[in-house]
Amino acid sequence: MSLEYFQADAADSEVIAALERDGACVVLDQAPTATIEAVNADFRAPFDELGRYDEDDFNGYKTLRIARILGISRAAADLVEHPRVLAAADAVLLPNCESYRIGSLSGIEILPGEDDQILHVDDAIYPLRLGSTQLQISAMWALDDFTIENGATRVVPGSHHTPVYTGFRMDGSHGDFVQAVMPRGSLLLYLGSTLHGGGANKSEAPRSGLINTYALGWLRQEENQYLNVPREIAETHSATIQRLMGYRQHRSPGGSLGSW
Repeated sequence: MSLEYFQADAADSEVIAALERDGACVVLDQAPTATIEAVNADFRAPFDELGRYDEDDFNGYKTLRIARILGISRAAADLVEHPRVLAAADAVLLPNCESYRIGSLSGIEILPGEDDQILHVDDAIYPLRLGSTQLQISAMWALDDFTIENGATRVVPGSHHTPVYTGFRMDGSHGDFVQAVMPRGSLLLYLGSTLHGGGANKSEAPRSGLINTYALGWLRQEENQYLNVPREIAETHSATIQRLMGYRQHRSPGGSLGSW
């Protein structure tokens, strides 16, 4: 099975159908060049200063990672609340919640010499399965060109139909993976139960991406946005970003949505 690719003007319905069928898909050239350049500029200092804090066997030892994205990059907010991503999250998550929230936001820069990351599912942080209900949806933005050589994200299409995660154990079996080769500014959408992982960077240059996850509103967020983003910064973001951060009741006692 292969990944389906769409142009930036594709209908949301077509993208969502492929996402739900295959567990992942790519939309080419979805973000403006100026936005991608601004995000890269905002990420440079944090990558260099903080990027090695989460090194381990899973995250890798030649991969830089940063969090608190909405506290360090105004431009990244445009990607977090991008209409394409929210349309997909609406379709996948809202059938099972009143509203959804950011699960986590992570900048990732894979350096030359990094090995393949273990294939995994992002919703493994939640030790439960609820039939076919999706707990999360993920959006990987290419901040550089993603190529075979520099470690384009590996995805196992169709793996969401047979989730491999139960409790706190990961089953190593999986089907054939494909790599999400795409130019910078493109978007890889995948479900929280879809097997994926970073690829080995065999090139001579790093490759960066921004991975955003969105989770059902009644689940605990993986990253605490209230602690990671100071209130004075949160107040300057749009109402949509504030809602996604969690500044809104999931459901009021009377059944109607509250406001932050």
